[in-house]
Order: sequence, then C-alpha cells, then structure tokens
Amino acid sequence: MELPKILTAQNIADYLQIGRKRVYELMQLSPNHGGIPTFNVGKSRRVELLDFETWLSQRKR
Repeated sequence: MELPKILTAQNIADYLQIGRKRVYELMQLSPNHGGIPTFNVGKSRRVELLDFETWLSQRKR
C-alpha cells in the first residue's frame, strides 16, 4: 500500500488496520508519550509520511 506524503487519520487507520477513533487518540498524545506527531490544517489534523514512518519504526523496538 502506497501512502501519500500527507496522511489523514483514515489513511493511518486503513494502513494499521485499526479504528479511526484509536488513531485520533494516538494523535492527541504527546509524541514524547507515544503519540503520533501531527500538524493542523484548519481544524483537521495531518501527519507527514516521514513522521509516521519514524513513529512506526519506534514502535517496533
């Protein structure tokens, strides 16, 4: 599955095969506490692909 450079919660949920609600919970956590790093576009949260890949590789440790 090829992901876009800027991810939505739905993109992440589909990729990880988890619920979108759980992705939003992870987005709300601080990255220092295991949360996915995000940025806002208006009222929407987005994730850069590189940040997501880094976050994912840290979870594998």
